[in-house]
Amino acid sequence: MARLSILDRFRPVGTPGAAGPAGVPAADDQGRAAELAPVFAALAGDVAACEALVAEARLSAEGDVARARAEAAAIVARARLDAEAARVRAAARIEQDASERDAQLLEQARQEAATLEKTGLARIPAVVGEVIDNLLTPQSAEQS
Repeated sequence: MARLSILDRFRPVGTPGAAGPAGVPAADDQGRAAELAPVFAALAGDVAACEALVAEARLSAEGDVARARAEAAAIVARARLDAEAARVRAAARIEQDASERDAQLLEQARQEAATLEKTGLARIPAVVGEVIDNLLTPQSAEQS
């Protein structure tokens, strides 16, 4: 017994009915526009609804853009004010730091001056004695 292929089930057969003339269907005299007119007429309501949605979306988008621009302008203005305040605070902090450094330097200079004054006062008797000795030494040499 011959084995049948699975494709043998799909043998080509003719179409039912009597054979007709072969060829391309005759062209419609009214053309595609007449054929599609009922389809477009059925879609007219949907097209109008879509146009209304698009118009509404445009208005909404314009409002959103206007609000976003106003908010951005407010943020920029606030940032400028904050930046100016930050500059003022930074300048005050720098000035305060400089004042503190100046005060430290002044205190250090006062301490150094006090130390020099004490050292100088402590050396006065020795210097006075040396000056007197120097003044008297030439006179002693001249008298001898």
